[in-house]
Amino acid sequence: MRLVSLNLNGIRSAASKGLVPWVESMSIDCMGVQELKAQLGDLTEDMRTLDGMAGHFHCAEKKGYSGVGFYGRVQPSEVLIGLGEADVDREFDAEGRYVEARYDRPGRPLSIISCYFPSGSSGDDRQQAKFRFLDRMAPHLRRLKAEREFILVGDVNIAHREVDLKNWKGNLKNSGFLPEERAWMTMLLDEIGLVDVYRNLEPDATDAGYTWWSNRGQAWAKNVGWRIDYHLATPATARLARATSIFKDQRFSDHAPLIVDYDLAL
Repeated sequence: MRLVSLNLNGIRSAASKGLVPWVESMSIDCMGVQELKAQLGDLTEDMRTLDGMAGHFHCAEKKGYSGVGFYGRVQPSEVLIGLGEADVDREFDAEGRYVEARYDRPGRPLSIISCYFPSGSSGDDRQQAKFRFLDRMAPHLRRLKAEREFILVGDVNIAHREVDLKNWKGNLKNSGFLPEERAWMTMLLDEIGLVDVYRNLEPDATDAGYTWWSNRGQAWAKNVGWRIDYHLATPATARLARATSIFKDQRFSDHAPLIVDYDLAL
């Protein structure tokens, strides 16, 4: 199974830059996308279904903002849109941040989740929202891990370690590399027991692992990037990951597609 994660920075913008023919050329089985920046009514037929993969979407209430999607070649047994009914869930469900495709199969069931974590870079109010989201996601993923196998793909908006961004010294006090955010990632991996699949397959990768580049200055040209897009998997599923790559030959957004091949059938 080939699984791709890509923050589109607007699905209509990405489509205008060649997203559809690229997907058709890549033999993808499942794809999680983030930052749709579109409502369901804005999606054309070739955006709703990519290369025969049916799409399922969680759009933000605010137009032109956030939103996630999941495309799959095999029809899921169930699709969950949003996190739930609690007050904090309503806050983030209004922003379109979570879609989970569930597959019933022999043995433990499997979920593939497309998730878009908030950014805190625009100010303290959004940083506090990001912390609330992290506080919500940790117990959710812990509980999910006890129930089923899963792979969460998406833009987590956190660079975990110094090796995961170019200018780490200059970003120690900036959202995305704050000590509290990095500690949360460590807790997710070490205490809850999830696996950072890319880092597990490429333990020594440095600037080759970046998945996002600022539009300011010459960040792309100089490869001043961050690794903030992930596949986070339960251990048994992570062990089925065979190869990974980051596609940089063509740009669809300010993020690059993160590709992982798993020895896994849905």
